[in-house]
Amino acid sequence: MNSEDKIKEVTGEPLLAKVNSPADIRGMSVSQLEELAGEIRELVINTVAANGGHLAPNLGAVELTMALHYAFNTPEDKLVWDVGHQAYIHKIITGRRDFFKTLRQFDGCLGFLAREESEYDCFGAGHAGTAISAAVGMAAAAEKQGQKHKVVAVIGDGALNCGISLEGLNSVRDTTRDLIIVLNDNKMSISENVGAIPSYLNRIISGRGYNRFKALAKMMLKKVPHASEIHRKIQRLEEATKSMFLPGVFFEELGIRYIGPINGHDFNELIRTFEAIKEFHRPVLVHVITEKGHGYSPAEAAPEKYHGLSAFDPETGECKCGSGISFSSAFGKTMLEIAAAHKNLAVITPAMSAGTGLSEFAAKYPEKFFDVGIAEEHAVVFAAGLAAGGMRPVVAMYCTFLQRALDCVFHDVCLQNLPVIFCLDRAGIVEDGPTHHGIHDLSFLRAIPNLTVMMPKDENELRSMIHFAWQMKLPVAIRYPRGCSGAEFEMSAPVENIAAGRAEILGEGADVALWGCGRETYTALKTAELLEKEYNISATVVNTRFIRPFDNELLKAQAAVMPVVTIEDSQTCGGFASQVDEELINFQHKGIKHFGWGKQIVPHGAIETVREHSGFTPAGMADEIAKWLEKAGAN
Repeated sequence: MNSEDKIKEVTGEPLLAKVNSPADIRGMSVSQLEELAGEIRELVINTVAANGGHLAPNLGAVELTMALHYAFNTPEDKLVWDVGHQAYIHKIITGRRDFFKTLRQFDGCLGFLAREESEYDCFGAGHAGTAISAAVGMAAAAEKQGQKHKVVAVIGDGALNCGISLEGLNSVRDTTRDLIIVLNDNKMSISENVGAIPSYLNRIISGRGYNRFKALAKMMLKKVPHASEIHRKIQRLEEATKSMFLPGVFFEELGIRYIGPINGHDFNELIRTFEAIKEFHRPVLVHVITEKGHGYSPAEAAPEKYHGLSAFDPETGECKCGSGISFSSAFGKTMLEIAAAHKNLAVITPAMSAGTGLSEFAAKYPEKFFDVGIAEEHAVVFAAGLAAGGMRPVVAMYCTFLQRALDCVFHDVCLQNLPVIFCLDRAGIVEDGPTHHGIHDLSFLRAIPNLTVMMPKDENELRSMIHFAWQMKLPVAIRYPRGCSGAEFEMSAPVENIAAGRAEILGEGADVALWGCGRETYTALKTAELLEKEYNISATVVNTRFIRPFDNELLKAQAAVMPVVTIEDSQTCGGFASQVDEELINFQHKGIKHFGWGKQIVPHGAIETVREHSGFTPAGMADEIAKWLEKAGAN
């Protein structure tokens, strides 16, 4: 028993309790690192079980993250994480062990990377594909300023096919001489790719002796006649030998030295490799094979299910969420309905099949389903090409990710007036915070010509709007939130008739008009009830339905006789509030008040907590509206 084990036996204190920075793990033995990895996995599982979050990708990156901090001198050496789905372990061992327990809570630990949260978070992340480009920039900046620290980009195999990643790879050779890229490949199990021959070749290729010999041989060859031709032949022989066993020729052709694949759960192999490549002074990519969900059997068996999830029972792995129909599942069921009736349907998603409710559709209609990976721009232009070719494409993605493809929506779909339907999930704020809030896209969509924009109040109306959009044969965007509205949903019910550009009056009142957008229509109804009950104020409630074309006739008719209040789970600047202001700017009205999200960054946390903190609740709105009307009456 070594001294560290004796200390633990005496104190009974877990190893994790001693880890307050990466320096605390650098003196540990491999056996201690393995024990610590188990403690970290337990903390991640229990925290995500309580708060929700990204479980499987983090469980798969435990040893990899620990080895990176063990081998590199962070925070002087920079770790640039892609997306942040796998950065929980990084947070835990960089002084945020206890803070991590507040994951995704209001004023708590953010689920992604944030420069303001820690000096170890050298670059913020939340969307895929940014790590390589950011790391290239940081490495170039270090070289220009004569700094000697290492820059390491950690990217997953799913994000590697993102256009930004490929653009970043293409620029490495001409931009920087000293960059390390770690490819965390968790799509396959540890199989024959990490067998004896690749492992042996990798040990030779990454070893100090081999690379020093290469450098010495290159110098000696310069003195030999026809040296350049001999060197080229040696290079071709090495590359031909490697290509027989290793998938790294693509990177080598880009001027990036390829190392791997290596076992991402073997501390000895990880640390040895990272220690060796620190001496490289050229771009290098280390290919690491990990298992998504490693160490927790439910996540190992269903890594997609446990990628990102709400609170769950850690003993059984069962989610604690309700079993009601959500907007996402209503969308998926409606796609099944349309597919059964129309042969020319094509459904496209950029790596969001489960999250958008399309798993059943993909299984039943594989010939109509296209998952293009993390490539939002391609998804949109691909849909435009399908439409131009006579198909009827539906593109399903989250609002926050559509922002990456807005030019394609404008340039390739709407300018050509092609019949593409965009079904945009996660409209409004979400637990994940600023990188994922779906509150900014509406201001862009409102400005795009030829685009119809709709927002359903519930799952029934979403179904009706999809059928309506199908009949329109024009570009359409339908925005809806995550979760449920609370309304009953029946696929067997008749599809409601919707009139283009017309709002729906849900209740008549004489004192004020409340215009709700999407699910906030129900917020408007609850606010109207409180206004009547608590303040004796009679409110008309309107379900906006269409942002474009907009029902300005109804708005002006109401604004002429009563004040108007708008309620939207979106940024008011450029959103529905701006739509109303523009309609009434030259019209004599009785007053306008807006509820939504302002220009400030909206924090992360439980949605209800964030809303309560901002007064964005029926009670808070009713109180503010009553005070506003009283003040207006006094004036």
